[in-house]
Amino acid sequence: MRAQIGIIGGSGLYNMPGFTEKQEVKLETPFGDPSDAYIVGKLGGRDVAFLPRHGRGHRLTPSELNYRANIFGMKMLGVDHIISLSAVGSMKHEHHPTEFVIPDQFFDRTRGRISTFFGEGIVAHISFGDPICGELAKVVHGAAERAGITAKLGGTYLCMEGPAFSTKAESNVYRSWGMDVIGMTNLQEAKLAREAEICYTTVAMVTDYDCWHDEHDAVTVDDIIKVLHQNADNAAKLVAEAVSAMPAEITCKCHSALKNAIITDRSVWPEATKKKLELLVGKYSA
Repeated sequence: MRAQIGIIGGSGLYNMPGFTEKQEVKLETPFGDPSDAYIVGKLGGRDVAFLPRHGRGHRLTPSELNYRANIFGMKMLGVDHIISLSAVGSMKHEHHPTEFVIPDQFFDRTRGRISTFFGEGIVAHISFGDPICGELAKVVHGAAERAGITAKLGGTYLCMEGPAFSTKAESNVYRSWGMDVIGMTNLQEAKLAREAEICYTTVAMVTDYDCWHDEHDAVTVDDIIKVLHQNADNAAKLVAEAVSAMPAEITCKCHSALKNAIITDRSVWPEATKKKLELLVGKYSA
């Protein structure tokens, strides 16, 4: 089975309604096992692969996720566009719970997570000034509007380590930096998707105001779960609309991101690493 469009479901979104001709595809990647089996099928007449980021039943913490395997598995399936859905806290009054933000920037507050396919003798430095695919983000934003979902295009997603939520001191510092939303997963996905030359955008689904807000000084899982269910319904509507509206081709630079990024001389590429990364670097190995 192959797919063109990949959907990564975050907290509260463990399946994708509307799939037809679907089947589970279990993959082994050179970087280990993905979070779960991919659900591959038809959605709006398009070939789509869905992956629950934390596994069905929500078994994996943000720090335990095998981000490399998740994105590499999408590449193995032929995916060239990923819409990633993520539950987040709002850092601004204007982003209300149950509303969505489609960020165009990330800020990293994680510690020691592996966020590159490279190393072991092959070095690459991707351009990441604009970390999401602007063209894909516009497609998704348009889909939200048509689906009647409030979604802001643009903003900064602060990616923290977790799994605990922020302290009030941390939350207020992040607000002073101008952050829009806070989450625990999407930065690593964005970096790896860029290395895999896959268009990637995030849909940040606001569940709460984080602990900075006077009326939300103690974020609990129970509070968040109530909003997650509402967000999941809207996410399914947005994805269905975005998939059906996806152009056959997006003419951005994402699909050639490695063209000028690999700095290691081809003559010294280790054979084992070259074989491991063949899916990514094969077209650049000559």
